[in-house]
Amino acid sequence: MDRNLRSFWSLSPEELIQQLRTTSQGLTEDEVKQRLNRYGFNLLKPKKRSDALTLLLSQFKSPIIIILLFAAGLSLSLHDPSDALIILVIVLISGLLGFWQERGAVDAVNKLISLVRNKTLVLRNGYSKEVPVEEIAPGDVLILNSGDIIPGDCLILESKDLFVDEATLTGETYPVEKTIGVLPGETPLHQRTNSLFMGTHVVSGSGRAVVVRTGKDTEFGKVSERLKLRPLETEFERGVRRFGYLLMEVTLVLVIAIFATNVYFKRPVLESFLFALALAVGLTPQLLPAIISVNLARGAKGMALKKVIVKRLASIENFGSINVLCSDKTGTLTKGVVQLHSAIDVHGRESEKVLFYAYLNSIYETGFRNPIDEAIRTHHPFDLTGYEKRDEVPYDFIRKRLSIVVCKEKRNLMITKGACKNVLESCSTAENCEGKIVDIALLQEEIRQRFEEISHQGFRVLGIAYKDIGPISHITKDHEIDMIFLGFLILFDPPKAGIIETIHQLNHLGISLKIITGDNSLVAINVSQQVGLTNPHFVTGGDIHEMSDEALFRRVNDVEIFAEVEPNQKERIILALKKAGNVVGYMGDGINDASALHAADVGISVDSAVDVAKEAADIVLLEKELAVLVEGVREGRRTFANTLKYMFMATSANFGNMFSMAGASLFLTFLPMLPKQILLTNLLTDFPEMTIATDSVDHEMVEKPQRWDIKFIRNFMITFGPVSSVFDFITFGVLLFILHAKPEMFRTGWFLESVISASVVVLVIRTRRPFFKSRPGRYLTMTTLLIIGVTFLFPYSPLGSLLGFQPLSGMFILLMGMIVGVYVVVAEVVKRFFYRKVNLL
Repeated sequence: MDRNLRSFWSLSPEELIQQLRTTSQGLTEDEVKQRLNRYGFNLLKPKKRSDALTLLLSQFKSPIIIILLFAAGLSLSLHDPSDALIILVIVLISGLLGFWQERGAVDAVNKLISLVRNKTLVLRNGYSKEVPVEEIAPGDVLILNSGDIIPGDCLILESKDLFVDEATLTGETYPVEKTIGVLPGETPLHQRTNSLFMGTHVVSGSGRAVVVRTGKDTEFGKVSERLKLRPLETEFERGVRRFGYLLMEVTLVLVIAIFATNVYFKRPVLESFLFALALAVGLTPQLLPAIISVNLARGAKGMALKKVIVKRLASIENFGSINVLCSDKTGTLTKGVVQLHSAIDVHGRESEKVLFYAYLNSIYETGFRNPIDEAIRTHHPFDLTGYEKRDEVPYDFIRKRLSIVVCKEKRNLMITKGACKNVLESCSTAENCEGKIVDIALLQEEIRQRFEEISHQGFRVLGIAYKDIGPISHITKDHEIDMIFLGFLILFDPPKAGIIETIHQLNHLGISLKIITGDNSLVAINVSQQVGLTNPHFVTGGDIHEMSDEALFRRVNDVEIFAEVEPNQKERIILALKKAGNVVGYMGDGINDASALHAADVGISVDSAVDVAKEAADIVLLEKELAVLVEGVREGRRTFANTLKYMFMATSANFGNMFSMAGASLFLTFLPMLPKQILLTNLLTDFPEMTIATDSVDHEMVEKPQRWDIKFIRNFMITFGPVSSVFDFITFGVLLFILHAKPEMFRTGWFLESVISASVVVLVIRTRRPFFKSRPGRYLTMTTLLIIGVTFLFPYSPLGSLLGFQPLSGMFILLMGMIVGVYVVVAEVVKRFFYRKVNLL
């Protein structure tokens, strides 16, 4: 089989099937396995490996860890083998802890994502079967329906009113009709009407197609490869990266200065080098990737229990930071079960003809099934004996109308249904109550008044028009002219029970709701008032069309309702809101929502959404309920708060301890700690921090959106690091001037004070409240107490002498207890002043 069939659109279906070595009934499962092994999975970039060995090795990829391992190896051969082995064991244990945590996180997340994977319908072994998109292979036969994404480049085998949105590849606004055929090899992409391409999606109709190219070999794959397309970096990812740079800069300066100073004082070069590297390990939050993975995975599992499935883990933090939520009203504010109220003529009288023509239009349309057409079909079924469908121009979000052609007794009748304003634009005449056709200008004012009157009551109003097209059976959108306006369809969708309370909860969480809808402004305002939005400000799609991006940016924060909006305008609104400083969530489930879902900080869809919407979303709700979203936001904020706690721990006590050791090494005649002792200190203080994902979160951290602020973290480090160092130097003074400690005793005493103070102060900095008013999580409490106990026992254990420790006097234990106690009190006071200064108390 030639994978690179360059001009497959120039072949007939029969020729292509033969060249692909497949059949019209698709491949067998064995053939699919062989082709996936040969050509790879249907992905634009290879799957990130997450097997056990890859995860384990990734724990040791830090440049500092690699250099430390190299230096330990050098020490093994030249210096003290016991010290080198201890260093290697400590590094290995630290790496295994990170691996254990991250492995569990990866497994949990993969299970969650599998719940909302996009699948496509194919023929396998002659039977239809849903398979994940990435398992599509060349030669597979697809069964396509409206709303489906196209998983590869294909040739059409069958089509029925098949219209495809190719805007992602060609920029073409209107859906393109796809049919069977053979085209010249030089046919440009936008004219290949017999072919389908990855990255596009079906708007209406149905069909079958054989897959020719997958993954990077597709047209979409070539574009993404050239542009190196990747997901936009979230605010959280950007913040973590900048946090890493901050610590790297501090570490680099400190390590070089310490190493140079020790060499200047003629201390052993290798020992000084190991000491400097051990300090670097202490300053570097090497557990950060594991802590973040565990935090996010735990958050994802918690959100899954709330019926919120996370597709992209980094979006959890943004989810918690949302302060603006944009959503359509249908199905979120309203029940989403549309009911037909009545069908009336231009004079407001009940009309069987309007209802029948609407029924013909709805029963024969082949677009994505929607609540409006379902309501029309079920309201009053008609006998369609003698009627036959001839053609269709599907609904699109520019025309906002749908036309079909039906034939009865050799009479071809074109019927158009859609937004009232858009249907009226295609009409030059109207049918009055007597059945006469009159110039529409005579009834224009009456039609307008009736439309506004009905809309003011909160009803959705559609227009129905028709015309006899004689012998013409094939139509395009250009035929939608000189039509006869027949009347109105009046529909209603009542607000959901409890929606007012849910919106109050959103407001309480600091999230403002903005409605973006294609409905007219009168209906949108009425519905918004029913759900508790009093005196809302609104703009229409027409207003937005006239606005520059700058003008929209200036108004967007003050508007609650965006009505009569076109799909491309949704993206403009989202971008304007982001530019105005908001973290924006967008909730959408339709074909026209994909670009807005991409543009939002957090794209939110539902499990029942069309494939293209679910593909674009970061988060998928298992129920289309704002109440579900509220719970998801709370869980996202808990995850964000716990991630920040780790940052604070890594930049306060840890930083202070390492800074103190660096300073002490400048005036002491010996190293304040041996490299193996520094690494052990770092390992022990990591244990409580590894349980931070399970820690409880104060309610004030959940009630308001939290934003990533690297300046705030830097100020926290500058404030709390020196506080830690002050008490470290007090410990030095006690050891040197009161107890007259020798190097072994100094290092032991300093080790105990360093680990215990760092473990205890975690309980202080984990909350903005007084620490005794915020109960820590059970696992954090247990590991803190365990580490304190283990640290006390180390000097008295057989390992103590091996690590360079010696037993301490009761006097030191008493003095150390006093130092740690005063440190906790001072840290509490400093914390209170710090948060007051930044207006967070």
